[in-house]
Amino acid sequence: MKMLKIIPVGLAAVSVMMTSVVSCRNKNSSSSEVNSLYKTEDEISADESEEEAKGEVSADISGQTITWLADYDLNPQNGQEKSVALSLFEDIYGASINYVYAGADDKFDTLSAMLLNGDEVDMFPYEWDAVPNGVMKEQYQPLDPYFDIMGVNDGLWDDMSDVIDMFEYNGEHYVMPYALSEPLLIIYSRSLMKAEKLQDPFELYLDGKWDWDAMMSMMKDFVSNAGDGQTRDGIKGSFGQAVIQSTGHTVVNYDNGVFSNNINDPEIEKAELLMQEIASKKLYDPEWASCFPDDNSTLFFAASDWALGASNSKNPDADIMIVPFPKAADADVNYISCNFNARMLVKGSQKGEAVAAYIKCERLASVHEEYKALAKKEALAVPKTAAFVTEEQYDALQSFLDTSKVTPVFDFGYGMGERMYGDGDYTYETRGVMNNLTTAFLEDNEAVDSWAELRDAWTSVIDEEADIFNNK
Repeated sequence: MKMLKIIPVGLAAVSVMMTSVVSCRNKNSSSSEVNSLYKTEDEISADESEEEAKGEVSADISGQTITWLADYDLNPQNGQEKSVALSLFEDIYGASINYVYAGADDKFDTLSAMLLNGDEVDMFPYEWDAVPNGVMKEQYQPLDPYFDIMGVNDGLWDDMSDVIDMFEYNGEHYVMPYALSEPLLIIYSRSLMKAEKLQDPFELYLDGKWDWDAMMSMMKDFVSNAGDGQTRDGIKGSFGQAVIQSTGHTVVNYDNGVFSNNINDPEIEKAELLMQEIASKKLYDPEWASCFPDDNSTLFFAASDWALGASNSKNPDADIMIVPFPKAADADVNYISCNFNARMLVKGSQKGEAVAAYIKCERLASVHEEYKALAKKEALAVPKTAAFVTEEQYDALQSFLDTSKVTPVFDFGYGMGERMYGDGDYTYETRGVMNNLTTAFLEDNEAVDSWAELRDAWTSVIDEEADIFNNK
């Protein structure tokens, strides 16, 4: 497929790096977008062939308006320029987006109410709960009938094909990620590594030697070398999900249309025992932090890219660098924990072609090389007095989002409702299964004594929830 040709005149590009500096990675993180680029009206050459942008199969949606329900607007606000995706949608397809606001905490209730009332709503943000829970609630419809419009058969999505198939549910595709986002990273100081005579984790990663053993060895050495009266931590931040997903295995399996409990998987057990060891050896500090500490007391800070810019600005002389969470000892590739940028086609919408065309525009905006180059230029132009990123960090992050280099993991357990993935009142007794499997040993390690106890306490809940979705 031929891509849209771009005239890069005064483009104001905002990359995923700078967008995520002010966002955080959680289950409501859909507003953090990959390659959220902005343009002025004369930047896309409308007199280039429109069919090049539309592909061989185009949608006749001129004059249509799709209703977007979310806690953020896709239309420009407060004087900002249009995004590339919106500009393509409006200029090439002649369509537009009507925004309906719903609060971050109640947007699902708003969606349910609108569907019940028969109100028009066409497109909704993707979040982990979409599949299978949202589909079972009849909130969404599959995108398979619109694959030709989206350019799936033109090669536009080839590098995402495995990711797309990972979300296949009941033989259909409700989620079409157009890009990966918010990978779980390990942020560290090269200066501190040199002072402690430790190897550079990024160099180990490039050499294929960045694994659990390497990270544990470094943390143990760092903590044990603390001076008199000095308190040291091997790691801070949130990384429980990354530990499990670095194995490439999931707590809930989905094969041949059937959900099954995989909590007894030996690789899941190894991940849990690793978290228990980190906690028991006092290598982890559960106190929340917004960026890499500036007092040389911590070796690793686990967070997504939202923390990188602030880590740089707070530690200007630390030579901050990033690396993915280390590979599990028995993993065949680098499996990463990340988020997925996608849009959901709402159940009952009569504008499936228009939604599909917009999703295609998002995909074009995220993969076109000229947009990506301009995004990088703008990201690196941020002054060092602000939350900035270096070129090396930027390039590294992009490689961590490249499906030819890493393999993302999605666990259907995160999409199976509150009993499986819910905060409750933030206690061990009330949180969802997935929450406890990733935090019990790290934050609440006194609530449970062993992996066997943790596993046995929650395995029946997984079985019950799997049965509900298998018998829907």
